Amino acid sequence: MQRRQFIKGAVSISTTAMMPFQATEALAAKKDKKKKVKEKKDDLAGNLKLLNQWGQQPANVQQVYAVVFKALAARPDATYADAAADPEVQRVCAENGVTHLGGPMLGTVSSRGARVWLRTLGPAKVEVQVTVAAETKTFGPVASTAATDLSAVVGVTGLNPSTTYPYRVLVDGKLIDIPAHAAITTAPSESSRGKVRIAFGTCPHRWGLGNQKQWTLIRRRKPTAMLLGGDIAVQDRLNHCGLHRADYLLRDFFGAWRDFSAAVPVCVTWDDHDYFDNDLWGIPKGFTRQDKESVCDVFRQAWNNPSYGFGDERRGVFLRTRIGPCDAIMVDERYFRTGKKGSFLGDEQMAWLEEQLLDCKGPFIILSCGTMWSDYVSDGKDSWGVWDPEGRERIFKFIEKHRIGGILLISGDRHGARGFRIPRPGGFEFYEFEAGSLGGRKGPAVTKPEWDTQFYGIANKYAFGEFTIDATIPDPEVTFRLIQDDATVIHELKLTRSQLTPPGN
Repeated sequence: MQRRQFIKGAVSISTTAMMPFQATEALAAKKDKKKKVKEKKDDLAGNLKLLNQWGQQPANVQQVYAVVFKALAARPDATYADAAADPEVQRVCAENGVTHLGGPMLGTVSSRGARVWLRTLGPAKVEVQVTVAAETKTFGPVASTAATDLSAVVGVTGLNPSTTYPYRVLVDGKLIDIPAHAAITTAPSESSRGKVRIAFGTCPHRWGLGNQKQWTLIRRRKPTAMLLGGDIAVQDRLNHCGLHRADYLLRDFFGAWRDFSAAVPVCVTWDDHDYFDNDLWGIPKGFTRQDKESVCDVFRQAWNNPSYGFGDERRGVFLRTRIGPCDAIMVDERYFRTGKKGSFLGDEQMAWLEEQLLDCKGPFIILSCGTMWSDYVSDGKDSWGVWDPEGRERIFKFIEKHRIGGILLISGDRHGARGFRIPRPGGFEFYEFEAGSLGGRKGPAVTKPEWDTQFYGIANKYAFGEFTIDATIPDPEVTFRLIQDDATVIHELKLTRSQLTPPGN
């Protein structure tokens, strides 16, 4: 069956719209290589190349993307509302029947419902319809406005656990085209005894979001949710928030991503590339607090998390959620870091993390960090061991002191995928599962002879991580799988809660 197109009609895309930016003078370009590199990063042709890398998109799809990109790239503070007000954007979108710029994207799943995110083309009212017990229920309307970056998040509640509900989306009272398989599948009961499957990974960057084979495979394995730990959509845009938005637009134009996110709830944090640029954190040199806050605001309006950081002027994007019998905590190691001792998470986030760890009631806790918990890869570049070994030790000792069981460490940043045991002085071991392979890149070394605690390592393969949790048995089990996009199970490991529980003193 032919997949529904995101936009209708067919027009030819302007060849000039696909031309790369040119330096005004060849001599100036040679003298200022950094400027040339930046211009290349900002190039429309580069994004169009990515849009077409998994298969040539229809000319009208490219044309719509091109005109909206230009409007967003025009100024560092350009918003979706600015783009929507652009006459050329209005003309091209009207000619092609565009009703929305992104979504629907599911998030914040629970046993009783989920939330549906949509980005509209101009201020609008968004509603979601779900058939429950032969009755059509309407949720919303929720207004998308300039203040929300034209995004609307509609809560769907009152559903039954572990049940699939197809849904429809209306903009200003009119049904819009969405993937035919779009459905909300609620999580199992939050009881500590149940079963759940949770997918995870990092580093798809822009290119990996178009891999139809990988995202279809994950969707067909029917995870209740997917945790994405950073380097997801935006690529090194520094404080140019218009280009941050242009990269999120590219995400939403990928058919693979639309098909996936309309049916599988996602929960996300960021890492360096979707923050400012490679290995940057806090307020990078030459930038301001306002820059940092603006980047954070764009991120929060581009995703569908249950919460973001402190939820006030302190910002950040860390969160905790419950997915069936499993708790998930995703920390933010970018926003609060200052480079000083103990600042990897910052004092307030560290205190928050300890409170959440004590409050978790499920048999397993997924604890996610955008960069690696261990220090093997790239000599620990950007890891906890380089920036805050004391903070890492504080977390590990806290878990051991309070005998918090079932901790599953997940991480990213380093392309490829690797797993490590992290031995502790008392004989206990933490397990770290890194799956920075959603973009299929090679990255640094995947193994070395001296890494005697490693249990898997790959490179140059598209692969994702998956936890299948069975908490119905006396000693709950979790099965980890690293799965290639051709469905090959690269590595499998089964652990029990008792194995993941620190011994008593």
